[in-house]
Amino acid sequence: MKRFITFLSFVLCPLSIVLVNAQTTFDQANAAYAEGRYDEAATLYQAMIDEAPNATLYYNLGNAQYKQGELAQAILAYERALRLDPKNKDAKYNLAFAQSRITDNIVEQDFFLSTWARAVRNALRERTWWVLSISLFILALAGLLLFLLGRELWLRRTAFHIAWIALLFSLISGLNAGSLHQRDTLRNEAIITQGVVNAKSSPDRSGTDLFTLHEGTKVTIRETIGEWVNIRVGNNEGWLRSSNLERI
Repeated sequence: MKRFITFLSFVLCPLSIVLVNAQTTFDQANAAYAEGRYDEAATLYQAMIDEAPNATLYYNLGNAQYKQGELAQAILAYERALRLDPKNKDAKYNLAFAQSRITDNIVEQDFFLSTWARAVRNALRERTWWVLSISLFILALAGLLLFLLGRELWLRRTAFHIAWIALLFSLISGLNAGSLHQRDTLRNEAIITQGVVNAKSSPDRSGTDLFTLHEGTKVTIRETIGEWVNIRVGNNEGWLRSSNLERI
């Protein structure tokens, strides 16, 4: 028993030290922010993100960067917070407020069903969608089994309807999970981080200037060739240097 207790002390003590240090750094970052030392606070939040990213740290980092006038970096941090926690109301509010301060006001001209579908997809995390999909599939199998084995007509009818409805929503949940996985794997959404950039007609400096974008604008990356990326924003497409933006 004593050996077991000794073993636990060796395992838990380093873990407790790490947790205490992490909390101390978080408290230091919050104190620096409260005292107006936003640069120091941002540095501390970023250090913690490098160790273990989470939505709260990204949200706090965005606040510190916004206070320093780093609008594009603040928007980037809020976007990353919402990827980790889609229901974070504070991050949503601050993101919308920060976006209202940027120069470009480009509205995506998507069909309303596409916009609605993305909103539904982004409402939950990828893991939550997968769990929901699997759970509904199990429910569909149970309904099918009850339909095949049930004796009462009303019971078989009810089981049949439960089975196909559960199967349908299981498929939708799986598609949402797959879409989120693809989005987070490809990371094809980015924020313009330079003050003013000109989108080119081709992936080289001699290309014709097509349109101008300003820091903080969100774009979709369609293709990458060397140091150039083909981006889409609204109904416009063009080429930018990858150094002019940062993926979310």
